[in-house]
Amino acid sequence: MSGTDRAGDEAGAIWHPSPNFGPRRDGLTPAFVVLHYTAMETAEAALQRLCDPAVEVSAHYLIGQDGTLWQMVEEAQRAWHAGAGEWCGLEDLNSRSIGIELDNRGDHPFSEPQMARLEQLLGDILRRWEIAPEAVIGHSDMAPGRKCDPGARFDWARLARQGLARQVAQAEAAGQSLMESESADMARFRAYARDIGYTAPVEDETLLAAVRLRYRPQARGALCAEDFAPLGQADLWV
Repeated sequence: MSGTDRAGDEAGAIWHPSPNFGPRRDGLTPAFVVLHYTAMETAEAALQRLCDPAVEVSAHYLIGQDGTLWQMVEEAQRAWHAGAGEWCGLEDLNSRSIGIELDNRGDHPFSEPQMARLEQLLGDILRRWEIAPEAVIGHSDMAPGRKCDPGARFDWARLARQGLARQVAQAEAAGQSLMESESADMARFRAYARDIGYTAPVEDETLLAAVRLRYRPQARGALCAEDFAPLGQADLWV
């Protein structure tokens, strides 16, 4: 497995270097991709912030709403985008991942040109570093309660259909039905969520909110059987 410096240039990225980076620790190479939204008014404002040494944040890539792609940190280097968090029992996601920022405030849909460019970039990154689609995650997945990006408006299902994110089995396609609601207890939910990567030590309510944000963003209220559907374990179906 190997990556190439400035690899994003091959995909038409505009090189806009940020001083906010360093070497990946312990010889680690990218094994995950973490998606973010900028929560800023414009891509230009986000670019300025991600390259400001006083702020000490960065990402490898930024994609504007019009599909413009900037690269700020070489993929082989450690950008400062993920912060504190955990995924699959692993910490220091900055050393283990490539960070992609999407120009979006978090309260509106992601544009078609932006999503198309993201799909192109993700495909390149996954091939280049031999990263599985299941390892493409949101900031909110690895930092439940602390972060909520890329948010409820992000189209994870679209990425999954392209083989660029974790796919969720549909019970209807298999002629099955979901388990009874009485079986939906939090200990079981936590164990199954842990199996797909949610290992951060958070309260039950925070974990449920994080999983819903990724898979059922419109869901509200107490844990129910439908919350188990995205978790994929065979004994959820009858």
